[in-house]
Amino acid sequence: MTERQTLFGVELDPLTMDETVQRCLEAVRDGRQLEIGVVNAAKLVNMRRDQRLADAVAGCDLVLADGQAVVWAGRILRAPLPERVAGIDLFLRLLTEAESTGIPVYFLGARQEVLEQMLRRVADRFPGLKVAGSRNGYFDDSQQESIADAIALSGAHMLFLGMTSPKKEIFTAAHGARTGARVVHGVGGSFDILAGVTKRAPKSWQRWGVEWLYRALQEPRRLGRRYLTTNAAFLLMTAREFVRPTPSIPPANRSR
Repeated sequence: MTERQTLFGVELDPLTMDETVQRCLEAVRDGRQLEIGVVNAAKLVNMRRDQRLADAVAGCDLVLADGQAVVWAGRILRAPLPERVAGIDLFLRLLTEAESTGIPVYFLGARQEVLEQMLRRVADRFPGLKVAGSRNGYFDDSQQESIADAIALSGAHMLFLGMTSPKKEIFTAAHGARTGARVVHGVGGSFDILAGVTKRAPKSWQRWGVEWLYRALQEPRRLGRRYLTTNAAFLLMTAREFVRPTPSIPPANRSR
């Protein structure tokens, strides 16, 4: 088992994409549940402000560096991570594996029209994929248990949550085990990208760690100020961490 690295008080798993995919397939094969958390610069900043989000991420079985800035910060702060494991790339890799091995999947999230468009595109791209079920991501807290029960009844072994933070992390922490899914992966805005509603940054932007800027340019009013604020906060966090490391955040106590 690879020893975790501590960064900003958060324990991260220093895994490559291939190693992560292998861990997921092993969980399905062995009948174990694997809840995946991913962090980028913005989420690490928000975890300082939102204890529920921090607890939910800390309680995940795998916590991965979704953002390139997190990988760079790990190098600076002597907590090396081998590579970025982007949530959307892991999502696509797992869909490929699920199609080839017959693993049933469930999609939860996005607006209904976006979800339907994504399902059409997924069917074209992964024609052999077994989709056990799907539901849009617009529901209130009182519906969470019944949704988790519906996922369990579907027989899905992989659950993908196309919802924003902290909603997806809190749902996973509270009801991930109830869903019966072997792999639970929060993929954020990936449903919108697969549906063609938003565009992902080109590979060169991703390598330079400015995928956030590409998104901000697409939606400057909604995202511009937010990204500038969180990125500035992340730089300050990194500088402070270099001087005085943060103690580890203990995993939240949850029934498993």
